[in-house]
Amino acid sequence: MTRIHSPAAEKAFTAVFADSARREAEAADRRAAMGATRGPLDGRLVSVKALFDVAGTVTSAGSAVLRRLPPAAEDAEVVERLRAGGAVVVGKTQMTEFAFSALGTNPHDGRPGNPRDRRRTPGGSSSGAVVSVTDEMAEIAIGSDTGGSVRIPAALSGAVGFKPTSGRVPTAGAFSLSSSLDTIGPIALNVADCAAADTVLSGERTSSRLWPASVGTFHLTIARGRLFERCEPEVTDAFLGAIDRLRSRGVQIADGSIDQALDDIARIDRIGTFPSIEVGETLRNLGLASLDGIDPKTRLRIEAGHGILAVDYVRMQRLRHAAIKSFEDSFAENEVFVLPTTPIRAPLASAIEEDAAFHAFNGLILRNPRIANMLDCPSISLPLPLDGHPAGLMLVGRRNVDRRLLEVASSIEAMLWPNENA
Repeated sequence: MTRIHSPAAEKAFTAVFADSARREAEAADRRAAMGATRGPLDGRLVSVKALFDVAGTVTSAGSAVLRRLPPAAEDAEVVERLRAGGAVVVGKTQMTEFAFSALGTNPHDGRPGNPRDRRRTPGGSSSGAVVSVTDEMAEIAIGSDTGGSVRIPAALSGAVGFKPTSGRVPTAGAFSLSSSLDTIGPIALNVADCAAADTVLSGERTSSRLWPASVGTFHLTIARGRLFERCEPEVTDAFLGAIDRLRSRGVQIADGSIDQALDDIARIDRIGTFPSIEVGETLRNLGLASLDGIDPKTRLRIEAGHGILAVDYVRMQRLRHAAIKSFEDSFAENEVFVLPTTPIRAPLASAIEEDAAFHAFNGLILRNPRIANMLDCPSISLPLPLDGHPAGLMLVGRRNVDRRLLEVASSIEAMLWPNENA
């Protein structure tokens, strides 16, 4: 845990639990000596995002206005599960305010630099989470993903990020950006660690290790069309290079489209967005009477939901449920969709200082990953083999088939990164 006291940790963590982590690590060592392990996370160093309740600490969710709240009386349910599984919870990680942007900026707590280039943004909203892993201050980070907040920082910073199907992991005790779209998932340096965390977070009873899916038992469909528009050439080239490598290893890959699902989502977007509407309820429940003191960039997005009528919100929900069912029904047997996680790599922090540039970059980076949230599918981002700044390859699986998607991801990871998985 010595790295957690390094200068890089100052903007990655909002709280460090040195004393309790030391006790948890010592207890894990004693269990290991007796052969009494609690499971795949026993003794592993885990960070948790600042939107999770941790008993005795204030759940600030990246916002100065929430720091005046009383400390949490008990741990969030996922934190309870981590501790019960023997995880060593090392601290709470920085995040964008209310988890309401994809770039990783925060005027209240500071911005951790991208671990591959400190001048660039790490991605968000789980920005400190990814830095805690890539800078080796934690082995696994637990974040939230409402529109890509786990997968985006993973893609932009060179890690693996997994978003489960909604309801697979409990959200009780976590600040809610969107009750409709919020999910909780891990960031790690490999798929196996993400799968181990998911096993504990979801309460799965399986104790078996993750076995990569055999080639020939799944096939990939490239989601051609609008989600490839405005891709940086380097991202496109890295993606196509990965596809060629997978084909050479015998993976069945075909071109396809999810344009019908995109049209269904566009009909919802023309009415409004769930986070803009639903975060207002969260803030009111916390006793926030006004938006004073909130970052203007965040405030603008919250205010966008104030004019949505109740009848339109109900219509949005109905349209989304129909879109989810239609997309679920469209999956062929053992099909997984594949596309770039984000069309661009991490922008320079200096390039997003102006409001117009910030919102343009934010919308572009959110564009691809938010599809899995809107359609309630499990999704994972894997690093693409690429010199220079990282980019991600995203897999989208059928709803509620999370474990199978992790098996497919493990297989693809081994083919793209054979030396790391030898």
